Parts: sequence; structure tokens; C-alpha cells
Amino acid sequence: MKKLAVIGTGYVGLVSGTCFAEIGNEVTCCDIDEQKINNLKNGIIPIFEPGLEELVTKNVEQGKLSFTNDVAGAMKKADIIYIAVGTPMAENGEANLKYVDAVAKTIGENLNSYKVVVNKSTVPIGTGKRVFNIIKDSSGGKQEFDVVSNPEFLREGSAIADTMNMERAVIGATSEKAAFLIEELHQPFGTTIIKSDLESAEMIKYASNAFLATKISFINDIANICEKVGADVTKVAEGMGLDSRIGSKFLKAGIGYGGSCFPKDTSALLHIAHSVGYNFKLIEAVIETNNYQKHRVTEKIQDIFGDLKGRTFAILGLAFKPNTDDMRDAPSLEIIPDLVRQGAEIKAFEPIAKQEAFKHFGDTVNYVDDIYETLDGAEACIILTDIPEVFDLDLEKAKNKLGNPIIIDGRNCFSLEQMKELEYIYHSIGRPTVL
Repeated sequence: MKKLAVIGTGYVGLVSGTCFAEIGNEVTCCDIDEQKINNLKNGIIPIFEPGLEELVTKNVEQGKLSFTNDVAGAMKKADIIYIAVGTPMAENGEANLKYVDAVAKTIGENLNSYKVVVNKSTVPIGTGKRVFNIIKDSSGGKQEFDVVSNPEFLREGSAIADTMNMERAVIGATSEKAAFLIEELHQPFGTTIIKSDLESAEMIKYASNAFLATKISFINDIANICEKVGADVTKVAEGMGLDSRIGSKFLKAGIGYGGSCFPKDTSALLHIAHSVGYNFKLIEAVIETNNYQKHRVTEKIQDIFGDLKGRTFAILGLAFKPNTDDMRDAPSLEIIPDLVRQGAEIKAFEPIAKQEAFKHFGDTVNYVDDIYETLDGAEACIILTDIPEVFDLDLEKAKNKLGNPIIIDGRNCFSLEQMKELEYIYHSIGRPTVL
């Protein structure tokens, strides 16, 4: 059993800390936000993630997981300190490291014995050495320590499973001793271990996310061509995905990627490339395609209705993906304000992220708790997130509720044959329109 201090109780810190406790370690999750820590002590989880609340409760009851605002005290007791604070994107696309720097300074000021300091946050190449230097300067060089880059590869909505059954653990370390300790920490997960230098580990995270974002933008560009030539992108993706060199994952056409990782990490990688004088045209195109793709739904609505003033639309799903309350870079954040600016009235159904959505849209959106009530009298149904409730729709009942039998589907949730049989007017992404 190892003693861990996890600094930051956001998505990465809370999930990682809880899972490390689950495999038998003593974990203290720390945050300077007193309200957040008080809530956690009272069983109130700040994020929605399937299975997380139950796992937190279990490990707190077993004495393996605790929460504190005493960051310095937790650091002093720990063998391993994980930095899991936010690295928000600055206006120029660069990752903002002020929180990472602050934690590193605090570690140095409280370094009382040998520690392994681990960057879990997604950080630019060179951050590991930067953290090392800050700790060394802040500690006065009196205590030995090592720095490790151990990036996370969590998918919101399946983060617990992704951790407990992780595909790989990347460990970039300043010493063999530190690499061995973090490798030992991960052994209960039964995962593949990749050991490297700090810089390579930091690049693996960015390169992985940028490549997945590239696949998404590629299939979305193919989808836009498919619409113009009468092809079906779902069949195209199926045929491509059966090639073992390509694979089927991340080839689902839609209205672009969002969330906390892909937008931020592609922009950060582009900034890194520019900072070393490299013109990364491919990633520029990936970002450009994704920004454009969010407007495809609006274009389809305008093509159908022309003037949108006074028209009421039912929107299903506001978060960037199902099973999460994360609104970061969700397509709805651009699509809904665009429709409202054109005079449209919006009714929305969102099963999980309604509170978060209200912070962005306020009362410009009418939030409805019943999906059929949302559809009632609307001139069209617009699907922005492939939430489970969409797949469970009684489409006959939905059709009777709608003012017009029109669905604009940004996630390709239904088959063309089904829509044709039910006599819907159905507009999707990269497929022929059903009229």
C-alpha cells in the first residue's frame, strides 16, 4: 500500500484518486476549494460520472479515501503526489500552467522527504522539467525527489471502467527508481506499461488525442462530400473500419468533437508546433473542419425553414456527449445562440447537464423534463447529443407530438429505412435526406 496525495478534485483527480484507493492505496484528495471538499466529505460529488459516487462512498467507508483542504499536510504524509489541476486553454491556444506552477511551488515549500511528483494533468512538452525546477528552487534543494509524467486517458461517461481496465499506462520519469514506483502502483490494473523520458510521455498524450480528433474531422469531411454525391457515410465508415489498419473507432460522422480534451489538446499541440517553428497544417485543418461542422445543423435548419423568427424548435441533448454533465465546447453552445439570434424559440430536453446548461443559456432556453412535452408543437426536432432517451423514443408518438414530422439529426441516431417507413422528413449527417 502506498500513500498518495492527489492535488485537484476535478474530473481527472477525483476519478484517478478514487480508483487508486479502490486497488488498495491510502489516498487523500486535496483542493483549495473549501466548499468542494465539504461537499465531498458529505458525499456530494461535483461531477457526473457513472459509478463514481458509489465507488467514492465505498472507499471512504473503508478508510482508503479521504478529502482535505490541508494540501501541505497531505503532501508531507504522502509517498507519491499527483498533480491533477486544470490546464485551461489561454486565448492563444496555449495551455495555462498557473495552477500546475502553484502546486509545484507548494510541494517544494513542504518537501520533507523523498517524494515522487506525478503530472496527471495534460501539460505541454517541457512541463515535467519546469515542475522539477520549481520544486527544486522552492525547496532549496535540501530533499531528493523525482518527477514523473503519467498522463490520463479517460473518456467521460466511462472513466471508471477506463481506469480499472486501462489499456496502457505511460510513465515518463527522471529516474529508474521513480519509474519503478509508479509502475508498481499500476500493477493491480494489469495494464501494459510504457516507460519513456518526460518529454515523450507528455507528447504521447497530445499525439493520441490529436490523432483521434483527426479521425473525427476526416470522417466529417467525408460525410459532407457524401451528402453532395448521394453516398451514405455510415456505409463508408463501416467499410473503412473493417480495414485493420484503420479501425472503426472514431469514424462516426456528426457535428464535431467537444468536451474538455480534444479542443484544448489540439489547440495546445498547434501552439507547441508554432513555438518551435513548425507549421502543423494537418492539425490546423482538423480544428477548422471541427469548427465548421458545428454549423452544419444550423445550415440545414435554414435551408428547410428560411426565416427562423418566431419558430419553435425542440432540441434533444445539450452536453457534448451522453452520460456526462460536461458542457465544455459542446456543439449546443454555438448552435443554440445562433438560432436564438435569428429569432427562434428553443425548448430543450437534457437529462443530466441541465444545471450546467443553464449557466450558459440562462432563460433563453425553455428546459423541459419530459421528452415528449419538449417535442409538443415544435416545428422540428433537432438532435445534438445521442443520449439514451433519443434511442428509446416512441417515434410514432413523437411524430404525433411534433408540429411537422421533421427531424434534423446531428448524430445519425436512426436508420434511413426506419425514417422512410414512418414518413418522417429526416435530415442527418453525410446521408441522403428522407423526404
